[in-house]
Amino acid sequence: MARLRSRTPFEGLLPITIGTVLVEEVVPGPVHLVATFAGQEAGVGRALGTGLSLAFPAPGQVTEGRDARAIWVAPGQALVFAADLPAIAHAAVTDQSDAFAICAVSGPDAAELLSRLVPVDLRPSAFPTGTTARTLVGHMTASVTAVENGIEIMVFRSMAGTLAEELSHAARHLAARRA
Repeated sequence: MARLRSRTPFEGLLPITIGTVLVEEVVPGPVHLVATFAGQEAGVGRALGTGLSLAFPAPGQVTEGRDARAIWVAPGQALVFAADLPAIAHAAVTDQSDAFAICAVSGPDAAELLSRLVPVDLRPSAFPTGTTARTLVGHMTASVTAVENGIEIMVFRSMAGTLAEELSHAARHLAARRA
């Protein structure tokens, strides 16, 4: 009988260190898409606030709560990273735990590296911690979020290999230029 084994999206692909850039996998735990029903944003905000001390994020923002985080992904929609999501009567909630691949890009040249792939100014002065954007990384649709020590990139799980390859390729070119 075949034995199935759970694998993370970047297993065998990350971490990589090239030059001064480090790319590591982020394993987030449970992830839920919360899509508010029309006109019900306040009710969703109350449910998240009561259950997780978490505010529903404004466009382009990330909110933090008690053992939880919410990332804005579209108008009226957020990805909520929390082990125990409270019941939310004012939104459609779907489990997305296995849908995404997330990596963290850090190091002194992280913003320079990503400037080759992302059409958003990701320098800390323009994209401070707690800011997020739906954009492209290379040719892939992604969510890019500024975190304390770098940038987190989230793509669909099926794009994990492509993202690792794109980041590695760009990092090698940047390191060669620096040398």
